[in-house]
Amino acid sequence: PVEGSGAQGALREAAGPGGFVSYVILGLDPAEYCGWAVLDEVGVRLESGVWDMSSRRHEGGGMRFVRFERHLLELLDWVVSTGGTPLVAYEEVARHKGTTAAHLYGGYVSHITRVCEQREVPYTGIPVGQVKKVASGVGNCGKEVMVEQATLRWSHTPADDNEADALWVAEALLVSLNFKSSWRE
Repeated sequence: PVEGSGAQGALREAAGPGGFVSYVILGLDPAEYCGWAVLDEVGVRLESGVWDMSSRRHEGGGMRFVRFERHLLELLDWVVSTGGTPLVAYEEVARHKGTTAAHLYGGYVSHITRVCEQREVPYTGIPVGQVKKVASGVGNCGKEVMVEQATLRWSHTPADDNEADALWVAEALLVSLNFKSSWRE
């Protein structure tokens, strides 16, 4: 289910009675190198890339979150300026490589949820296994497979596995909402 901003019925309410809404999906892979992707409601790639959120010299510890939020707001503003109604999905990670990675992930997710709540944008987390299954048919494929499958699916070579993951997060939301079936079918 899509969380935030009215939860369950947010998509139907946005369309109104018998109305048509053009949804634009924003997929995020929140990490130090944050993959992001924008797909239209049928899965066409509009834009994607990677934001470098690593600490910079002479920066305070919170600056990476300030930069992250700025990027997120700019992307949401761009989606709205195109006439689309944004839906946000982020990769939901249960286990991390270390304590710092877990703390950073929690910081990024807190900014995603807060910004979406303030803007009344529906959002949800998509578990890693579900993202991988949409991409490859199995829930435990490697990073290389995610990049290869993204290249096949969108005829675009992602900069790295972070961008590929973000593309697949957005695609997984489309599949989970029954906007489309798996791209392999």
